[in-house]
Amino acid sequence: MTHAAPIRRSPISKRIFDLVLVLPGLVLISPLLALTAVVVLVGLGPPVLFRQTRAGRYGKPFVYYKFRTMSDVRDEHGELLPDELRLTRLGRLLRSLSLDELPALLNVIRREMSLVGPRPLYVKYLDRYTPEQARRHEVLPGITGLAQISGRNVLAWEERFRLDVWYVDHWSLWLDLKILLITAWKVLRREAISQPGHATAEEFRG
Repeated sequence: MTHAAPIRRSPISKRIFDLVLVLPGLVLISPLLALTAVVVLVGLGPPVLFRQTRAGRYGKPFVYYKFRTMSDVRDEHGELLPDELRLTRLGRLLRSLSLDELPALLNVIRREMSLVGPRPLYVKYLDRYTPEQARRHEVLPGITGLAQISGRNVLAWEERFRLDVWYVDHWSLWLDLKILLITAWKVLRREAISQPGHATAEEFRG
């Protein structure tokens, strides 16, 4: 999929907003990061981090970091079992508390992501978007976003993309702050973690 030339640049104020929250935040939560890493190491074994290539701003690939939540259990042919069978009890707990997302703060520091923005999705989806849906890539992807606080994985893909594009067109620091506050509330309530019948979101097929 060929992406159009950048329409606008993310305001520098958004970058400053991210760093002002992330840098001191990392210091504050460093004990939680260390504890989670140890729990994952003991519960699932190495590697502690899950690394996967995702599509960033303008579709540029980057390596996305999360704490690992799945086992490496394989069938008799050596193929990984479906996500639903590999997602462990520990992994479900980490996801329900959104602790698995904490390593993505490194992606924010590396300027590959923002705290708030459309969810970073698989690179293979790039050719499946409509031109309007592809506009979600005009901004950096986010750890949380408008679609996440509006239903997360429970939403249909079309509705998620509609919200992503709305965010692109209406971004402001106040909107980012509001989304972060609502995200914190929803994490505490452990709402809409996964799509019914799926360990993660159902694959987007266009």
